[in-house]
Amino acid sequence: MTEHRIQPNETTVPLLHCVSAEETLAFWRALGFEVTYEQTKPYLYLAFRWSGFELHYGGAPSGVDPSAESTGGCLVMVDAVAPYHAAFSEAMRRTHGKVLAKGRPRMTRYRPGASRFSVVDPSGNTIVFIQRDEPAELEYGGAKWLPGLARVLDNARILREFKSDDLAAFRALNSGLRRHGDAAPAVEQALALAGLIELSLALEKPELVPDWGARLAALPLTAPERTQVRQAVAEPAVLEAWLPDAT
Repeated sequence: MTEHRIQPNETTVPLLHCVSAEETLAFWRALGFEVTYEQTKPYLYLAFRWSGFELHYGGAPSGVDPSAESTGGCLVMVDAVAPYHAAFSEAMRRTHGKVLAKGRPRMTRYRPGASRFSVVDPSGNTIVFIQRDEPAELEYGGAKWLPGLARVLDNARILREFKSDDLAAFRALNSGLRRHGDAAPAVEQALALAGLIELSLALEKPELVPDWGARLAALPLTAPERTQVRQAVAEPAVLEAWLPDAT
């Protein structure tokens, strides 16, 4: 009798819903993915490969609304997420002249030191790139051992990076700065204001930026603290008017 043993070398390939083959092919090709299988009739099936992982697509059931962005998705576990975000950003700029940060398809912002980011495809699927050493547990509301504004900043980070909820993060920072700002160190106030500037622009509320910026410019910060604040946002250029790079 032949003994069959299960070997721990499985490969899992996500099968995602596709609403538009043309848009899906164009999007992943623009990001540098290889199309390893392409069929639209008698049924739709697409397969893509990039680096060491694959994404497969089948036809979406009737009634699927891509705008709801609840179609499906997958997690891609990697050693470090920054190189992936950089590669996709470069590819988007080549094709579109900018990083697609709004609408669908898009990619979420990446802040230096973050452990994840997401790509939303044309069909509303979300592919999340996650660093393998990411903490297994999160304290929504912010780490309980942190005081005042520091805890608010931690909560906003979680809302932005793990929930992709810019509006909730904006509200948390806005109310937290009012409650705890006066008692917080200048660098924590600056981090909150920098986050509010970035989120105001992302939420298309540019009229709020000048006030946040003026308050940021008035804070007494050391050179290392100024660097810390610039590194806390995905695009340091948004702070340039109020926190210029001394170098």
